[in-house]
Amino acid sequence: MSAPVMSDDRVAMAGPQTGAGASANNGPQLRDTEFEFLRQFVYQQCGIALSEQKRQLVQGRLLRRLRALRLRDFADYCELLRRDPDAELGELASAISTNVTSFFREMHHYDLLVNELLPAWLAAKKASGERLRIWSAGCSTGEEPYALAMVLAEAMERSNSTVDAKILATDLSPQALEQARRGVYAHDRLGGVSDERRKRWFLRGQGEYDGLVSVHPRLRELVSILPLNLLHDWPMQGPFDAIFCRNVVIYFDKPTKEKLFTRYARLLPVGGYLFLGHSESMHGLSNDFDLIGRTVYRKRA
Repeated sequence: MSAPVMSDDRVAMAGPQTGAGASANNGPQLRDTEFEFLRQFVYQQCGIALSEQKRQLVQGRLLRRLRALRLRDFADYCELLRRDPDAELGELASAISTNVTSFFREMHHYDLLVNELLPAWLAAKKASGERLRIWSAGCSTGEEPYALAMVLAEAMERSNSTVDAKILATDLSPQALEQARRGVYAHDRLGGVSDERRKRWFLRGQGEYDGLVSVHPRLRELVSILPLNLLHDWPMQGPFDAIFCRNVVIYFDKPTKEKLFTRYARLLPVGGYLFLGHSESMHGLSNDFDLIGRTVYRKRA
């Protein structure tokens, strides 16, 4: 999410949509009333608007949750959500979402950090004694915050800085957060990482762990990973020097985006930065930011 990102990729397709009842071949069917309840629930809790075209995707993905929870049908699942929304929300978000991420995705953002922002921030923080904070909002399985940690650690070494610097990484999906906390990835997931950084920041698995890598302990020190629903209350007070919310808001509707950008602005100082994904824009949605580069926004005075 990342916050939940709806995609038709890798969909476990259910059988023909009947709209009611159950099928011996395909399992319980998602009826009209149940799908409408799920649409409203997901919109209210996650800010994602499910279209009718997503019906088979939702049915196919949630059949797995029915089996895991030993529920008879979607009516029982909807009743579970009514009784205790928070208990199942993360699992629901994981089930209907596809977390697409990678190390150093949209490299121009990291170039800006390395060449301009981090040197300036570290110098200013060192002089003032203030702390440096970056938020990865919708961190998915952890590639983004660990990539941020790499460039931050390298910048601190170059400047010989002892600044209090941390990266907050949040997401709604329990499965994504669990992998982020483990910090273990298949070696072929390192496509965006230079050879130098692979050698410096990853530990190669051996024996039964051959083909896997683990992030360096130094990166773990810099990253705090926590569950968070962007639509609910936020415990952190800020300020953050930068917020990365990339490929998260594209599936939100306009009112939800406007509210989210307003909340981000409150946690950024004047001159603070907000990074969006390559297909996202703040045009017509906020008066708090100026566009200064490709999907890079700076908070106005």
